[in-house]
Amino acid sequence: MSLLTIVLLSIALAMDCFAVSISQSACLKQPMWGKWLVMAMSFGMFQGMMPLFGFYLMQFFADTITAYDHWIAFIILGVLGARMIKEDLITAKNPNCDLDEDHHHYGLGKIFLLAIATSIDALATGIVFVPFPNWLNVAVICIGIISFLFSLMGTQIGYYVGKRFSFKWGVLGGIILILLGTKILIEHCFFS
Repeated sequence: MSLLTIVLLSIALAMDCFAVSISQSACLKQPMWGKWLVMAMSFGMFQGMMPLFGFYLMQFFADTITAYDHWIAFIILGVLGARMIKEDLITAKNPNCDLDEDHHHYGLGKIFLLAIATSIDALATGIVFVPFPNWLNVAVICIGIISFLFSLMGTQIGYYVGKRFSFKWGVLGGIILILLGTKILIEHCFFS
């Protein structure tokens, strides 16, 4: 185990946060700095803490957790993605509908569910640190900071790309969430 390995692991884990952050901010009409910070902090905190929980849980419940973690992520991301698509299509059919899109994308409940769904794979990485317990604290901090930064960067990229190009960003964001959940499911079912 080395610091470079932990940084690369952190970047890999942060990619889900990055993709979700882009999808959540691409359809906004105005910047939402406070909500972006809340989401980035939530993603960073969950991503950083999950390996710590995984480290302790894997020692006792490794088989049970790894048997279901991918299904949980798949279901949460699939449901959230389907809701995003549905809401974007409803808004397109009825532009005067009373759906406060900007605030709806960043409700605390939705941020919480997204933080859990994107960090479930980080839970499984806790087992990596069982033979290297002295690197666990470094990994928790590194994963948390990099996930925070990637999330914040993703919200900016999503917002500015969304403002520049007219597109059904809610539909695209929903598709990204569904594909992300599917990717997690496929990786665990066929490649682990």
